[in-house]
Amino acid sequence: MHSHPAGYTRAQIVLHWVIAALVIFQLVFGEDIVPAFRAYRQGTEPQADALLNANIHVYVGLAVLVLAILRVALRIRYGAPDLPADESIVLQYIAKLAHIVLYAAIFLMPLTGALAWYLGMGEIGELHEIGKPVLIVVVALHAVGALWQHFVVKTDVLRRMLKPMA
Repeated sequence: MHSHPAGYTRAQIVLHWVIAALVIFQLVFGEDIVPAFRAYRQGTEPQADALLNANIHVYVGLAVLVLAILRVALRIRYGAPDLPADESIVLQYIAKLAHIVLYAAIFLMPLTGALAWYLGMGEIGELHEIGKPVLIVVVALHAVGALWQHFVVKTDVLRRMLKPMA
């Protein structure tokens, strides 16, 4: 196991961007599950289009969970590059905290969503809803941080998530 390689593997990079795309899809189209979920909670059958939208949301969420498990396995196996050595302790702390919250979200959002959908656990569904604005803020901070690192600080943080290590 390499704990601090110079960059990420191709598989790690692909998983990063596929999970990012799926999470953004979920954030943009996630409200489409509400009519079907509401129908089930009221004891009625949802309309076919509402059920289709809900199933797409659920299956994409489960895909995020499976890919997140694979991503963590690859991170354990291959490690991750160190943060820039000359970066302040405060920024290193913020970066680590943001990654912890992102990983927690890509596990907890699908889990809470699945529990709410498949087991009808409404309270857990409310937690799932609370997670959405948190996820939006953390994803935005993560993206802004990467762009700031690239364009202002001029580190290789963004480039190493675009180009696999040799």
